[in-house]
Amino acid sequence: MFFPEGAVRVHVYGQPVDMRKSFDGLYALTRHALGCDPLSGALFVFINRRGTQMKVLYWDRTGFCVW
Repeated sequence: MFFPEGAVRVHVYGQPVDMRKSFDGLYALTRHALGCDPLSGALFVFINRRGTQMKVLYWDRTGFCVW
């Protein structure tokens, strides 16, 4: 996926997240806790309690991607 430089916003959730969450759980955190629109095309980053893993939620106009 190609991202033009400076065109993508990245939002990092400040609390530890259960890494078992998938699209629905991360969507809910993005919508309610961050107060952002998950369909905006921004990247939403979630980190586990120990800080050793992360998940990124992204809407690519055809569906959600979790990296």
